[in-house]
Amino acid sequence: MGILSRSPTSIRRSEDGMKLLTTALFAIAFGVLLGLSFPSLWITKSYLPRTLLHSFAISHSDHKAIAIPKIWEPSNPQGAERLPHRIIASESDLYLRKLWGSPDEDLKKQPRYLATFTVGYNQRHNIDACVSKFSDNFTIVLFHYDGRTSEWDDEFEWSKNAIHISVKKQTKWWYAKRFLHPDIVARYDYIFIWDEDLGVDHFNAEEYIHMVRKHGLEISQPGLDPERGFTWQITKKREHFEVHKETDEKLEWCSHPPRPPCAAFVEIMAPVFSRDAWRCVWHLIQNDLVHGWGLDFALRRCVEPAYEKIGIVDSQWIVHQFIPSLGSQGTAQKGKAPWQGVRDRCHMEWKMFESRVDKAEKDHFKSLQVESPSNSTTTH
Repeated sequence: MGILSRSPTSIRRSEDGMKLLTTALFAIAFGVLLGLSFPSLWITKSYLPRTLLHSFAISHSDHKAIAIPKIWEPSNPQGAERLPHRIIASESDLYLRKLWGSPDEDLKKQPRYLATFTVGYNQRHNIDACVSKFSDNFTIVLFHYDGRTSEWDDEFEWSKNAIHISVKKQTKWWYAKRFLHPDIVARYDYIFIWDEDLGVDHFNAEEYIHMVRKHGLEISQPGLDPERGFTWQITKKREHFEVHKETDEKLEWCSHPPRPPCAAFVEIMAPVFSRDAWRCVWHLIQNDLVHGWGLDFALRRCVEPAYEKIGIVDSQWIVHQFIPSLGSQGTAQKGKAPWQGVRDRCHMEWKMFESRVDKAEKDHFKSLQVESPSNSTTTH
């Protein structure tokens, strides 16, 4: 009788197969158990980087790289080249807007002119008189060098619609450099940058603008009452004139074409700038020279011909009251009174400004390999 038997080789293969099947079943069971215990570990679309998903989509579709269009518009303002041109808002204004409703309904009127005053509370009644001479066609901005702002609203109704900017112990040119950038005030045809100690009994702002337009003045100031004091002959009010543009000063100061202080000259107490002139003047103002001394002699560089486009308006004149209120904002040092330290800084800045302009001009012409013309900034 024969005996059935299996060879050792077949038995070994059977055992290996069972081990492989057991291992596979265990791995499947472990994977299911792990997935049920930690569902957050499952890979979903939301946990993959979009760039990676995009790459997968491309590779699974047609295996071709697709270039995504990008914006680069060189004509945009610097730094905004990646934006579509039509979304660029490069200019602004100082119009007050609502916090509700449609933006189209914010403004009942859009003032065409800007009047700024650098003020202290002690001169509030003088500023009140000044503001009364400016129509609602003007945006009014007060720069407060003494830090007192809320009291103005308590006394003057117009103050509630004015813009108040307060930084202690600063000058109007410090404020102008930081808050009146040409792109911020681009909506205004003319910009008044005035001191606080001006008498305006014989002044009307709308009539002044009319004269400025009529005579083509890009930079101007009202004439000064000759009976109340003045520094330069050209700023003195003339009788029976609407506007004048030159005068006689010391012979050695005048030349042809006429130059400051004989022509092309206004003082820095009450200047008025057209939009285009201000765009140049703002860049001329030095960031660290806060008093503006010497600036009046350099304004002619911003318009051409300066002796035609800079002038004094005689028909609308003011009084310079010579109130040295800003001097009291100084600090006594080395035995000097506060006002003396302020005055010393003014003279120092004038020399520094003149030196910078002259050097910049010489460097410019040197770079062009041409001789620098005699074009001194001041009379010094």
